[in-house]
Amino acid sequence: MKNRYIASFEAAQIAEKEIPQFRAGDTVRLGIEIKEGEKKRVQSFEGIVIARSAEGVSATLTVRKIGANSVGVERIFPLYSESIKTFEVIRRGRVRRAKLHYLRGLTGKKARIKELKK
Repeated sequence: MKNRYIASFEAAQIAEKEIPQFRAGDTVRLGIEIKEGEKKRVQSFEGIVIARSAEGVSATLTVRKIGANSVGVERIFPLYSESIKTFEVIRRGRVRRAKLHYLRGLTGKKARIKELKK
């Protein structure tokens, strides 16, 4: 059972952050704040959401993109982190799984996800 002070603090953190609706298979673009010495800058990370874990303040999402030389890059982001400045859903994917870890073994056209028709 959580302490009521911790619960109210977590509720305040969730309320101040604006997160759009998304799920596994969606392509998202995150603006992550990076600190380099004294300077701060925002770098975008765009990829497919392959997993979403937990609820509340401890919620995370795993984003996979194909980097240079066809190397897969995965990053796990805390959803309510202060380092995430922007969060936008680029396109919705049509998938039948909650976790898309099978994409790690696929390359090329096989790794594509169909777009969800509205």
